[in-house]
Amino acid sequence: MVRFFEWISMRAMRVLGLATLLSALLAVSSTAALAGRFHVYSCRMPSGASAPVDGWSGSVVGPESYAQDTCGLPGGALVAALGDQVSRTAESDRGTWAFGPAPSEKVVAATFWRAGDADGGADAGGQFEFGFAGPVNDITVPADNFGLCPGGSMCPSGLGTMTQSFSSANVVVVPQDNLGGGLFANASCVGPVGYLCPTGKGDPSGYAAVVYLYAADITLEQTAGPTASNVGGELASAPTVTGGSALTFNASDPGAGIYEAVFSIDGQVVQRTVVDEAGGRCRSVGQTTDGTPAFLYLRPCPGSVGADVALDTTRVANGTHRLTVSVVDSAGNAAAVLDRVVSFYNPPAPGIPGPPNGVNASAQARLSVRWKRTRKPSLTSAFAGRPTITGELTGPGGVPISAAQIDVQATPTTGGPAVAMAGPRTDREGRFTMRLARGLSSRTLRFAYRSHIGDATPVATGTLRLAVKAGLTLQIAPRTVGVGQSIFFKGRLLGHPIPAAGKQLVLEARSPLGSWIEFKVVRTNPRGRYRASYRFKFPGPATYQFRVVCEPESDYPFVGGSSRVLAVQER
Repeated sequence: MVRFFEWISMRAMRVLGLATLLSALLAVSSTAALAGRFHVYSCRMPSGASAPVDGWSGSVVGPESYAQDTCGLPGGALVAALGDQVSRTAESDRGTWAFGPAPSEKVVAATFWRAGDADGGADAGGQFEFGFAGPVNDITVPADNFGLCPGGSMCPSGLGTMTQSFSSANVVVVPQDNLGGGLFANASCVGPVGYLCPTGKGDPSGYAAVVYLYAADITLEQTAGPTASNVGGELASAPTVTGGSALTFNASDPGAGIYEAVFSIDGQVVQRTVVDEAGGRCRSVGQTTDGTPAFLYLRPCPGSVGADVALDTTRVANGTHRLTVSVVDSAGNAAAVLDRVVSFYNPPAPGIPGPPNGVNASAQARLSVRWKRTRKPSLTSAFAGRPTITGELTGPGGVPISAAQIDVQATPTTGGPAVAMAGPRTDREGRFTMRLARGLSSRTLRFAYRSHIGDATPVATGTLRLAVKAGLTLQIAPRTVGVGQSIFFKGRLLGHPIPAAGKQLVLEARSPLGSWIEFKVVRTNPRGRYRASYRFKFPGPATYQFRVVCEPESDYPFVGGSSRVLAVQER
C-alpha cells in the first residue's frame, strides 16, 4: 500500500520550501554541533493556558476536508479531519497541519498531546487513518509515519481521550528518526492510488478520520549565535561605578533573536536582564524540566537591538571586581560584550561607616609595596615579562591586617584617566603578592587601603612605576642574496594603544663586529604592522645582521625596544 510519506514529501516542498526540507533531511545524519536550545509551546502550554500556533500551517485536499484552529476555545485543538458523507479517493483526500522550523533552527525533540479516531473504517479499496509524519535518516525517503491509527480492526476505538487534553493516554513522543525538519499531523484516506474509502461511516461528530492536536512541546536547536559591537556606557569605561550603572551595545542574532544581557561578578552571575521584550513575545514562559527557556514563537525576540541596560551595583560588595557581561539569544547561545576590572562603590547610610576592611582593620595602617627583585620604586620590564609586586599591610605596633582588600589603579604614562585593576587581598600575615599580566603598557600603579569598605579616602597608599619595553617581531626573506637582489622585511609592533597615524620604527644593520647603522625609517599601520625592503648594491661575500627598533615617543606608552637580530648572507 502506498503510504502517506509519498504525498507529504510533495506537500513539504510547498509548505517549507525545497531548501528547508533537504537541510532537515541532512541534519539527522550530520554530526551535531554545540548549539543552544529552546522550547516552543503550540496550542496549549503545560499549565493548560492557550498558546499561539506559530510555525503551523493547515491545508486540505478534497471536499469536507478540514484543518481548523480551535486552540483559543476551551478544550480546543488543531483539528485535521475528513467528513464521512462524501466519496474519498485514496492517497488524495486529507486534512493536514504542518509544522516547519525557521531556516536557522532544527527540531531536536518534540512531544504531542493528541486524540483521534478513524471510525470511517476500511474496505478492500482503502482505509481511513490519522497519524503523524516527519523526516527520516534517508534522503530518498522524505518523510515517514508514526503514531498511526488505521481504520478498521487495527484501531477500532481510536487513540487517546477527547475529554482530558493532557491525559497520559494522549502523549506521543516523536521518535528520534522523525526529528530534524518538518512535522505533520494528518487525517487521510490511504490505499492504492485511485481507490475509494468507505462512505457514510464516521464518529458522532461526523468525521471519518480526525486528529485533535491539543498541545505540542517542540525543542528547537540553533547553532549560530549572537554578535555584539559598539560597547559603551559607564560600565564600559568609568573607573568606579555606583548605583544603577548603564551599559550600551548593539547586538544581532541570525535565529531566535537577542534575549538577555547576563552580568557576572568574579565569575558568578548576579543579574539577568531581558534586552527587549518585544511586546511580551520575548519573555520565557518557563514550565520546562530541562532548564532551557520556553517561548510561544519560533523567533520570539528581535533579530537586532540597540541595547541600553543597567546593573544594580548596590547588590555588589564595594571594592574591585572583575565584571563580565554577555549577550544571550533565545536559544542560550552567548557572545561576550564586556570583560574588565572595575571598582564598585555605594556609600553607606549617612554617618554610618561600611564594614571593617580586614581583620585588625585600622585607620593608622601602614602599607608598603615594592617590586620583587628590586627595592627601587621604578622597574623596566621586557614586553613579555610578568613583573611581580609584593606588599605588606600592618596596624599599630606592626600587627598584621589580614583579609584586607587593596585597591589598585593604573595611570598610563601618556596621560588619561586612571583605570582600576584587580587588587590583591592580604594573607594571615598581612602580606600579598600581585603578578602583572604580559604586554601591559608603561604606567604608574597606585595602591590604596581603606580602613572601612566604601570609605571615600584611603588611610594608607603606595606608588610604583613600571616602564615596559616595546615588543616587536621581525621576519626577513630571503636570507641568502646576491648583488642587485632585494630582501623584504615585515613584522608587527605588539604594544597597544598604537597612535592612529601609526608608529615610526627604525631599521638598523651591521656587520657582525660593527656598530648598528640606521638605513631606513618605516611607519606602522594603525594595527602595528609594517613592511619594507632593501636592495644590495655591492658584491659579497658578507654577512649582515638586521633588527627593527622602536624609539620612545610621547603618544606611545612604552619605552624603547628592539626586535630579535636576524642574519642575511650575501654571496
